Amino acid sequence: MRDAIQSADPMRDEWKRRVVEFAASEMFDRLFREGMALVEEAATYLDGPGRTDSRKLNRELALVYAAESMEVTTRLMQAASWLVVQRAVRENDMKVEEASDEKYRISKPGEPHPIDRAVMSAPLMTLVDRSRALYERVWRFDATLYSDTPQPADNPVMKQIDRLRAAAEGGAFDPLSVWRR
Repeated sequence: MRDAIQSADPMRDEWKRRVVEFAASEMFDRLFREGMALVEEAATYLDGPGRTDSRKLNRELALVYAAESMEVTTRLMQAASWLVVQRAVRENDMKVEEASDEKYRISKPGEPHPIDRAVMSAPLMTLVDRSRALYERVWRFDATLYSDTPQPADNPVMKQIDRLRAAAEGGAFDPLSVWRR
């Protein structure tokens, strides 16, 4: 009886719909491709030219380099794992409820620690920045998709885009008219 009452609440299962829709979306496809390409790019650099770059540094800076490269690898592996779980949901290899388990979720990104970017190799710093950006995007998706809190239905940016689209499709197009409403 209790399950019947809980399942009657449409807001309770809203997050499940969001997760399934996102996993089936083109946005997810792009994020997945981007994430996996970045994993491959990082591995190629860190196993090749990155080793050479780190050998050029003194002992102290080599330790900083090693720590940064481990953080890049950790961030990318966590993001890639999350993406693979979403793909498993998409392909019905995993139930959405299972994907919501804490062990598959992404934790809030930590604050970056200060680093002298001038002494580290530019390719490593690029990987640091890109891996952090990817991780933060994945974390925001995770937090939004798996939230029990209803998502805001009114998006002012999308309203403006819809008005622009409607005005453009209507023939005579006065771009200022959409902002006067």
